[in-house]
Amino acid sequence: MKILRFASLLAATLAVALPATVAAKDKVEANRAEVRKMRDEVLARLYEAHPGAKARIREAAGYAVFSNVGVNVFFASVAGGTGIVVERGTLRDTETFMNMGSAGVGLGLGVKDFRAVFVFSDRARLREFVDKGWDFSGQADAAAKSDDKGTAVSGAVTVMPGVEVYQLTKNGVALQLTLQGTKYWKDRDLN
Repeated sequence: MKILRFASLLAATLAVALPATVAAKDKVEANRAEVRKMRDEVLARLYEAHPGAKARIREAAGYAVFSNVGVNVFFASVAGGTGIVVERGTLRDTETFMNMGSAGVGLGLGVKDFRAVFVFSDRARLREFVDKGWDFSGQADAAAKSDDKGTAVSGAVTVMPGVEVYQLTKNGVALQLTLQGTKYWKDRDLN
């Protein structure tokens, strides 16, 4: 009788737990697919704007693509986004899903939705980026773009041997001069 109760309890528990586990896995895979789709769209835009970038990425140790939305209100700025790092391997590429966030102080006003592509020619720099993930940079931007209208000029430069950074403005209007700290870190839920 105890075995029958135990078996019934176990069956009931599995009936509730398994669909929840499957739903969680489906959500994780859907989030990964969304990040991959963003990456593919950004790379297509980058190759259109900078045709030479395709060869540089193909020959690199790896690359990272991030989607970022930033808000600047007078003396404070905050931004957040998601991305993916692809490390080239001999047999297959390795993906690491990441998050990013930044906060800064400076004079600014506006909202900017942009994409950043990092190209790593140095594998050690790529591993350092994935494992430690800090980037601290001075940033001076002037951007005015809405859909396909407007222009974007960026003076944001992260100087690091073995790493090139491309920035594409998706939508937004921003005038800012900030000293901004950005943190990149592994997404625990998607890796």
